[in-house]
Amino acid sequence: MRTYLGYITIFLLVPVLTLFIFLSYQEWSSAESPYRVLDERIPIDSIELAQTSYMTAANGKVISELSDGGKRTYLKLEDIPLFLENLFIVSEDQKFYEHGGVDLSGISRALLINSQHDAIEQGGSTITQQLARNVYLNHDRTYNRKLSELLYAYQLERKKSKPEIMELYLNAIYFSNGAYGIEAASQLYFSKPTQALSKAELAFLAAIPNNPVHYNPLEHFDATKNRQERLLKQMVAEGELERDEYDRLIKSTIRLNLSTTVELYPDYVTYVHQELKNLVASSEGLSKPLQSSDEAVRQQAEAELGKKVEKLLHSGVTIHTALDTKLQTQSKTALQANIGGNDIEGAIVVIQHHTHELVSLIGGKDYKKNSFNRAYQSYRQPGSAIKPLLDYAPYIEETGADINQLVSGASYCSNSYCPRNYSGDSYGMVTLRTAFAQSYNTPAIRLFEKTGIKKSFSYLDAFDFKRITMKDHHISSAIGGFEYGMSPLELTNAYTSFEDGHYQPARAIMKVTDQDGKILYSWKDKPREVWSENTVSKMRKLLHEVTVTGTGRKAYFPTAYIGGKTGTTNDVKDMWFVGQTANYTTGVWIGKDRPANLQAMYARSPHMLIWKDISQTAEQ
Repeated sequence: MRTYLGYITIFLLVPVLTLFIFLSYQEWSSAESPYRVLDERIPIDSIELAQTSYMTAANGKVISELSDGGKRTYLKLEDIPLFLENLFIVSEDQKFYEHGGVDLSGISRALLINSQHDAIEQGGSTITQQLARNVYLNHDRTYNRKLSELLYAYQLERKKSKPEIMELYLNAIYFSNGAYGIEAASQLYFSKPTQALSKAELAFLAAIPNNPVHYNPLEHFDATKNRQERLLKQMVAEGELERDEYDRLIKSTIRLNLSTTVELYPDYVTYVHQELKNLVASSEGLSKPLQSSDEAVRQQAEAELGKKVEKLLHSGVTIHTALDTKLQTQSKTALQANIGGNDIEGAIVVIQHHTHELVSLIGGKDYKKNSFNRAYQSYRQPGSAIKPLLDYAPYIEETGADINQLVSGASYCSNSYCPRNYSGDSYGMVTLRTAFAQSYNTPAIRLFEKTGIKKSFSYLDAFDFKRITMKDHHISSAIGGFEYGMSPLELTNAYTSFEDGHYQPARAIMKVTDQDGKILYSWKDKPREVWSENTVSKMRKLLHEVTVTGTGRKAYFPTAYIGGKTGTTNDVKDMWFVGQTANYTTGVWIGKDRPANLQAMYARSPHMLIWKDISQTAEQ
């Protein structure tokens, strides 16, 4: 009977056992390894520390430091003195090359050392834990943060070698006053690279990260110096430093030589920031989406562009610009000297037209960074400064007319539109040369009509004037009557076409390089032919005549070539002079932000005097 019951029991248990094995196998199969879970939850494939980017002038001088408030310049471990590495190992993590991220004996040692001093001299966290905290976490004193720190430290040890961890650590830690990493600290406090620091100076800097507030050398120099000496004493105790060298190092005088954030030429720098966005957008295929009529598409493109530019600037790039610092200074001086301390403003653009480089840009007489930049953000009526581009050059291009050809300077009326010449006089038949030099209005309108409105405006298409629309296709545009007008940068850019007949937008940015000098971005512009050689030759003669016998005589000075055109709007609300010398095309605009009459200063011709001051400097 027992045997029978046993068989029955076994028979009944077999399916139960089979089910148990089947379910266990399923659970086991679906279980993930802890390594796989960690890799998914805590990916550590690459660590990119935000670094300071730089903007340089044409001569290589740094003109702007670009960061989010903190500075960091990444150094390879081989470029960091071994003495500094040993200082941190002795003071922070003596078993760094032995443990797997956590050191229990180190915690005990830290408690013992800290109990002997009033301040915290050692933390229980390893260098790997500190790196995890600085890169991924915050400094809250909570159990959750501490647990996360341990997990991140474990992952760092799995994914990175000890030298890689040490390199990241020395570049990540905070040295107070906005300096992150040893190189930024070295430059901030001593104005020299890390490799040029003495051992005493290295130890002084190594004293700061333990408590950047308490050991801030700008506020607590003595506390920092005292900790430096204790660190050096620890080095002696661990056999990393000889006693006699210790005695010499603690007696070395520490003299801070603070560097300041470089922020020069704000007018130009502000424009470069805008051009950088345009460059990245053009290179990354975002230009068309940014101009889309679909708001959702445009917003998505703007967000993507913002992320790309932010990532680029955090990677420690160098933006190489064409800025001529001498010309920039001269331009600002000339503007301030000629318009005085009133509410009259101005803008200046200087382009090296052979290379298409924007070498100087002034956005206002007392411009502050990121404020309204009149050189490229202000759109004003061009007055007679538009005549070379819209009236004379298209007419000569289409007809081949000679500059001594006659045109009527008599009064003009069309459908109740009756513009007058500036003097109010009516002239008879005059040559194109005279009409251009004296800036008569009625001859310009007649040339514009003969060419045809549509054909004349087709030549402006090459210049990328952003706010010229079909609403501007009317007679009054021939003498500068636009709905919005154009910026000084746009108009000066267009005048460069009178150098050789081709147009190519002037660029401030020559290239953007990474820390190894590799070119990441550069413009790929190609010149577009606008005017024939014959037209250019005649236009240059006309522009020259303006400065010799015409309205631009005050801009004249003896040089290889000089030519330009004045522009004045109704009630003298805007004064322009745009012209060329042998190597440069320069545009000057004078006016008020809220257009108002400038007749009181018109006779002094400040726009021409400014242009002359700048151009003489440029051609020296």
